[in-house]
Amino acid sequence: MKKKVNISAQDRNQLIADDNRKLFESKGVFTINIIGSPGCGKTSILEHMSNHFDEQFAVVVGDVKTALDSDRIINSGNKNAFAIETGGGCHLSAQMIQNKLKEINLDHLDYLFIENVGNLICPSSFDLGENLKIAILSIPEGDEKVRKYPTLFIRAAAVIINKIDLLGVMDYDIERVKQDCRVHNTEVKIFETSAKTGQGLDEWYQLLRDQRKYLFSE
Repeated sequence: MKKKVNISAQDRNQLIADDNRKLFESKGVFTINIIGSPGCGKTSILEHMSNHFDEQFAVVVGDVKTALDSDRIINSGNKNAFAIETGGGCHLSAQMIQNKLKEINLDHLDYLFIENVGNLICPSSFDLGENLKIAILSIPEGDEKVRKYPTLFIRAAAVIINKIDLLGVMDYDIERVKQDCRVHNTEVKIFETSAKTGQGLDEWYQLLRDQRKYLFSE
């Protein structure tokens, strides 16, 4: 009798994430896992992208409850937005993404953005099959987040410091935040943005284009 092999939830997630990644890359879809605290501006940036990022993309939005954020993206002009309610879970899993892909036509997409559940801890440890993991910070959160929650910033290839239009209004040592990020990753790309004014987002869009071109030109 063949002995049943038990694998951990983390290992099972990784197997599914690897399958997701293979599917995305076979379709030419560059996938980004967006992680940040509630209110940091994840959805606002995606709303801005709906009107200023010319490539074809879809968005999967994870929330504990409601489809409010995916509805916002749809109302901003991108009809390819899909909600996942975790029902209390603090992060999305690769299985959740795989299940949601049944509703998404990947054939005509260039990018898939996954807006993870608002949380700096749990989402950072779970691969969803993405090509790029990014962290979003915002000025109102305070400038100690990188020091308090280092795991995300060890793994993030890019960090967006959002709501930069509030920098002169609130106490925030942005140079220290950048230095803290580079302690964990000397090669990290850092963008100062405002979803309200559009500041810095063109540079972020160019990184996405460059990264996708690099991946699919190999």
